[in-house]
Amino acid sequence: MLNPADASFAKRLATLLPEDTVTAAEPRYLEEPRRRAMTAEALVARPRSTTEAVAIVRACVEARVGILPWGGGTGLVLGQVMPEGPEPLILSLERMNALRGIWPEEGLMIAEAGMTLAEVQAAAEGAGRLFPLSLASEGTARIGGNLATNAGGTAVLRYGNARELCLGVEAVLPDGSVLNGLKRLRKDNTGYDLKDLLIGSEGTLGIITAATLRLFPKPAATGTAMFVVTGPEAALSLLSLIQEATGGNVTSFELIHRQGLLFLDEVVPEQRQPFADRPEWSVLAEIGLPPGLDPEMVLAGAYEAAGDLVTDGIIASSAAQAATLWDLREALPEGNRRIGAIASHDISLPLSEIAAFLRVAGPRVERLGPFRINCFGHLGDGNLHYNVFPPKGGRAVDHIEKAGEIQRAVHNLVHDHGGSISAEHGVGRLKRDDLVRYGDPAKLAAMRAIKVALDPIGIMNPGAVL
Repeated sequence: MLNPADASFAKRLATLLPEDTVTAAEPRYLEEPRRRAMTAEALVARPRSTTEAVAIVRACVEARVGILPWGGGTGLVLGQVMPEGPEPLILSLERMNALRGIWPEEGLMIAEAGMTLAEVQAAAEGAGRLFPLSLASEGTARIGGNLATNAGGTAVLRYGNARELCLGVEAVLPDGSVLNGLKRLRKDNTGYDLKDLLIGSEGTLGIITAATLRLFPKPAATGTAMFVVTGPEAALSLLSLIQEATGGNVTSFELIHRQGLLFLDEVVPEQRQPFADRPEWSVLAEIGLPPGLDPEMVLAGAYEAAGDLVTDGIIASSAAQAATLWDLREALPEGNRRIGAIASHDISLPLSEIAAFLRVAGPRVERLGPFRINCFGHLGDGNLHYNVFPPKGGRAVDHIEKAGEIQRAVHNLVHDHGGSISAEHGVGRLKRDDLVRYGDPAKLAAMRAIKVALDPIGIMNPGAVL
């Protein structure tokens, strides 16, 4: 049992660190974005260096105080809040925000964990390179948290998740030792890859303090289009056509259902929409091409080759038009938030199973009530956000007793179709039971053994994931 971070502990910790490093936690540290749960109260420690982070971890080990890692606070599975249990120490990396080095010719940079994703992107841009991880929360989310949750986003199709964009990490382990893994090497086959163990562990195995990140050449030309398709099968066929036409250079391929557009009409009426009649299904595609190829011509060629699969389309002829199309896509979560979901699902499926899943999932949910379903997401990598809402004019709170039943129905179908109940948001505290219900027993046993081996007193993000 961990002891609460009481006044005596706070006083001892403060003597080890510069003034103003340890304070009472402000409200922003205590609540998660959807306001479903919060940490009752806590201290927050904001180190400025790895040395200070080590001192904090070692003090927590000695006092048996749990550490709750905090990046930008944007996580959606309660990984950064602790609604139950003894008062933790929140460890925020926001002051560790230095760019330690950038090597454009190597395609690498070393960034401290507290740099926001937008700052990492800007640093790469300033060096004539691209850091492709892209999220709606990139102005707030921090790279340490992105790695700790193995963040996804809109460019996974081409560049991969956060894990694939990282060559090494520096981290403070649960005993207060430092993993010095910031080598600038593409090949280092010297035993277990501890970097990949820490990435995606959601702060339960250590605190990532810095990372070596991969950079890429910027495409010579980009193209953006929105196409109306006859259904998810047609969308996947169109994706294949564009992949072939671009030599695999499709950056993003986003699926959008009419319900999301109708939500915007209802609660974000100022949002511009390209089609007067809201299509049942549409896709937003972005491509990045090498010199010598015209992206508009490539997209137009794919449109023609698609035949009856595509019934309408808009190909952006300027950066401003492309931004307008992306503004629509990025507005979908805000529309969802204002309507208020009964149950939200971050799922992934094999591409060939998506259409079959969607055919049966809607009727399965409709058996439980007259709900509205908004399905959208990153079709190119199989990640869908399948969210269920009250009838028009209703409130989510009036149907909350159905939330668990809805989630079980959706997740059962995902499991039946060989998918995952957590595609890019992680497990946190929200999906612990689902991890046990749908997870592989051997994997779970190995995870528990690793947790015990590295964190025997359970100090790191207690209660998260496992």
